[in-house]
Amino acid sequence: MRSFERVTGIVAPLDRLNVDTDQIIPKQFLKSIKRTGFGDNLFDAWRFADEGAIGKTPNERRLNPDFVLNQSRYQDARILLARRNFGCGSSREHAVWSLLEFGFRCVIAPSFADIFLSNCFKNGLLPIVLEEEVIDELFEMVNACTGFEVNVDLPAQAILLPAGERFEFAIDPFKKRTLIEGLDDIDLTLDYREEIAAFESRHRQRMPWIFIN
Repeated sequence: MRSFERVTGIVAPLDRLNVDTDQIIPKQFLKSIKRTGFGDNLFDAWRFADEGAIGKTPNERRLNPDFVLNQSRYQDARILLARRNFGCGSSREHAVWSLLEFGFRCVIAPSFADIFLSNCFKNGLLPIVLEEEVIDELFEMVNACTGFEVNVDLPAQAILLPAGERFEFAIDPFKKRTLIEGLDDIDLTLDYREEIAAFESRHRQRMPWIFIN
């Protein structure tokens, strides 16, 4: 998993409540178990004015000029600002994969759906929860300033704004460690490889008949 320590980037505001995983990556594009190939269809029904198909690139489609991510001021945004209950709906991990592949490294919102939140930490996307009043303030700043850029510092657990303002956020210490060190579930299991090998050896000695071919 790609590690996360700090990111500086443009903030894109997605001013919609209860954005669900089917809106993030529609079901018709979930044709692969690989973690790549989903970024082109992120927010597909909102980004495009035509119906997409697997293998059809954004350059072959009609963009919706009114959608925020199609506006030039938010090109190359790396931080997504969202409203409460972001990532609700189905448990599809593809929602996180599509956000990452599109270029986002961090999503800031008042709240996240539980499974989506868990999937973020397992794939290297930092979800930051801030009070709704702070989110409102950030939306105002982003909308008022073209190219509004912030620095997200995970070790310091802080968002640093251009004018020097600072918003601190809470995060579970274990999840913070996994993001900084880039550890997914497999990596965490491999930390115990010696203990696992010792258990398997003892188990083989206690119950040798299980291992007879």
